[in-house]
Amino acid sequence: MEKTLAIIKPDAVALGYTGAILSAILDNGFRIKAMRQTTLTRAQAEGFYAVHREKPFFQGLISFMTEGPVVLLCLEREDAIQKWRQVMGATNPEKAEEGTIRKRFGTNIERNATHGSDSPETAAFELSWFFAGWELA
Repeated sequence: MEKTLAIIKPDAVALGYTGAILSAILDNGFRIKAMRQTTLTRAQAEGFYAVHREKPFFQGLISFMTEGPVVLLCLEREDAIQKWRQVMGATNPEKAEEGTIRKRFGTNIERNATHGSDSPETAAFELSWFFAGWELA
């Protein structure tokens, strides 16, 4: 079984889409191993997105991710990373396939409802950023 991090972003939480997104997660065969709602601090968001620090969108991303509550999830299933990325859809909701989370609930490329890890190495880092090991057992 593989684990991945999923985040329901502030836009989707504020618009009341958390329940529908959780339903999509469960409907696609994921087990929720850990889940927590929180509001990220600036330091948490900056550390999490440090790989993007030099990019022009970094400050906007940090402001967005700290503007309200997020839901952090550890999802588990076979091929969890690939499957979650498929369920989310393309980063830009305009290019996402019909029925995907980002097509249904995303507004634009910056406010796209969800986040997901893109590789096993990224998933390991991201999960450890937000969850203690005992929370994922």
